[in-house]
Amino acid sequence: MKETQKGFIMDMTNRKCVIRCAEAGVFFGTVLEKENTPSGVECTIKDCRRIWYWEGAASLSQLALEGVTRPKECKFSVTVPEMTVMGVIEIIPASEQAVKSIESVPVWRV
Repeated sequence: MKETQKGFIMDMTNRKCVIRCAEAGVFFGTVLEKENTPSGVECTIKDCRRIWYWEGAASLSQLALEGVTRPKECKFSVTVPEMTVMGVIEIIPASEQAVKSIESVPVWRV
């Protein structure tokens, strides 16, 4: 673990996480880098999916820990090889159970 002035925090690099942004929504992917910038926190993510709508989890916390119970009713985007999101306000490590669940959600297309 990395030590900070406020205590210990978990290094999210190379972990699959659920990332919530202030204006861009929610994403799922592997965190490559997190950076504090003058305009806020930026996070570069690989194999990233936008989580537009979900069913079967009450919150993002439950989604990151347990996944979803109704994957066919969820609206998750195609996988983008790499992207940087800005305005990150929450990064939640995903459990193995959640990763399997989220990755099983079919791609939502219109």
